[in-house]
Amino acid sequence: MPVLEVRGLQKSFGPVTAVEDISFSVEAGEVFTIIGPNGAGKTTTLEMIEGLVTPDGGTIGFGPLTWAKNSEQIKVTIGVQPQSSALFDLLTVEENLDLFATFYPKSRPTAEVLEMINLTDQRDKHVKKLSGGQKQRLAIGLAMINDPTMIFLDEPTTGLDPQARRNIWDIILKLKELGKTTILTTHYMEEAEKLSDRVCIVDSSKVVTLDTPAALIERLTKEREVRLALLDGEAAAIETEKVAQMHASVVRTERDGSSLKLWSTQPEDTLYELFGFTKDKGYRVEQISIREMSLEDVFIAFTGKEWRD
Repeated sequence: MPVLEVRGLQKSFGPVTAVEDISFSVEAGEVFTIIGPNGAGKTTTLEMIEGLVTPDGGTIGFGPLTWAKNSEQIKVTIGVQPQSSALFDLLTVEENLDLFATFYPKSRPTAEVLEMINLTDQRDKHVKKLSGGQKQRLAIGLAMINDPTMIFLDEPTTGLDPQARRNIWDIILKLKELGKTTILTTHYMEEAEKLSDRVCIVDSSKVVTLDTPAALIERLTKEREVRLALLDGEAAAIETEKVAQMHASVVRTERDGSSLKLWSTQPEDTLYELFGFTKDKGYRVEQISIREMSLEDVFIAFTGKEWRD
């Protein structure tokens, strides 16, 4: 039985439809990621599930629990890190965690949370002196202090440098090891691809597709792009392209001067034959790469938009 089930969520703000028809379910212990362009309804969807915004239509169930009948019970079993977190700048890291712990009937020991978010050494530092990445880790720590079974993280790495983002990734992976269910929104495709058990792509206020990252990529295409740059000029590239076109697994080719791109369902076999040809002819290959399809390719294919912040 899913630990979260959302069916037909709808929400409008005046004439603007923020969420038109959002449905999905989340299993226990998984990292479930919602991605989509700005204005697609990601944050509004999360806020409705978190009980912060009342839906105009649809249902939200935490197993047998609903906001209408079990709001107090739900509140103590979820943790929320919103896009804009309310931190007390004049309190220390530890004092913030201790304060939030008093809001719940039970809480995880502050020392454990500090260790999980890697802020033990900053426990006595005032929040206003923390870096952006440290503040974001503290915000996640506040969402964890009541030891929830389900945690909502709304774009937790936006605006952070690559190292700070990786630190957040480590926390999310720790939560998964602990068996926590994490619902995540993000603007970063690499992040969604590496962390998620399943990805839900939303666009124009609707779910357009939902599956594991690997399955979404596999569904997009079985072809992979191969690039070759030859040192022996355009004539060598033309001959190499003709040989590639005779290979059964090559779907199509493109050539630009001495550079060649081809799409093959069996790129390793294709390259084996091409290398045999170039060796026999004495042609020199300057560069070679095999480009894997990514979640960003899936996003563009399903929404028709380039990814944007």
